[in-house]
Amino acid sequence: MTQIVARKNPVAFKTQAIAVTASPEVLRYEPVGSPLSFDQMQQLRKPLQLEDPHQFQTTLANLGVSVDIRLHWQQRDFRLLVRQDRPDHGDQVLKLLSGYVPSHELRVPLLTVMTEIAEELLIEGSAGWLQGRYQDTWLPEPYADSLIRDEERHFTLTTRSGNARPVLCRELNLLERPRAYVHLPTSSLQLVYRMELTLPEDIESPSLLHADEFLDQDSGELIARMDHQRPELFLAEYRDAEPTGELYHLQRGELVAQPAAGLLLSEAFAPQQGWLVAAANCPLQQGLARD
Repeated sequence: MTQIVARKNPVAFKTQAIAVTASPEVLRYEPVGSPLSFDQMQQLRKPLQLEDPHQFQTTLANLGVSVDIRLHWQQRDFRLLVRQDRPDHGDQVLKLLSGYVPSHELRVPLLTVMTEIAEELLIEGSAGWLQGRYQDTWLPEPYADSLIRDEERHFTLTTRSGNARPVLCRELNLLERPRAYVHLPTSSLQLVYRMELTLPEDIESPSLLHADEFLDQDSGELIARMDHQRPELFLAEYRDAEPTGELYHLQRGELVAQPAAGLLLSEAFAPQQGWLVAAANCPLQQGLARD
């Protein structure tokens, strides 16, 4: 049963195109041009061609962020994925939690990541919903008026170290060193942050759910909703650092197996050459094997 957790007037989204200069060692970007509305940004997201995947200069439609979250729970290892229907692509994919970076956060895209996690990842225990904490910072609580919070427990996020090449906004190194790729079909720069999710040891009957937003054409409101019967947040299991091919929902403390047939992964898991990703999606098992 679908539960509406928030209604709000849509905030006028503004972003900017970004100029990118890439070399084999480092990628640098900076906002350029006038502010863009969401529709204006989408009009710029047209297929792009670059001859050299390692070194180039170009202007891209937007900056996007994703977060690759791992969970170690009950001596098992999982990767968090969200299902998304994409009628414009003609496919259904599992993807990372992700979002578009607005103008005021282009220099600190980690802030957008924190907002996306707070809005999309909902964790419920028997005593209520958990607020999140990243290092010394509490995540926002976008649904505080609708969901009863567990006042004694919270989930934590920590950075997983990686060997990604440095990415700079102008002369400033980005915090937490995300992996970067230019997605050619959408003419966008994408940053992938790697994090570890830890649930409190004494949480009882946890459930992991995904909240999504849609624009109600009748009221003009932006509505956030979730569904306990269709959590849409999947746990892909790993054993000895290799994907098992098994998918689950975590519902009231139970891992409920889910079919994987017909599912693909988004382009974040596709092969990357230099700084470039050319595919729109990739096979499930092959993509999960890439770290």
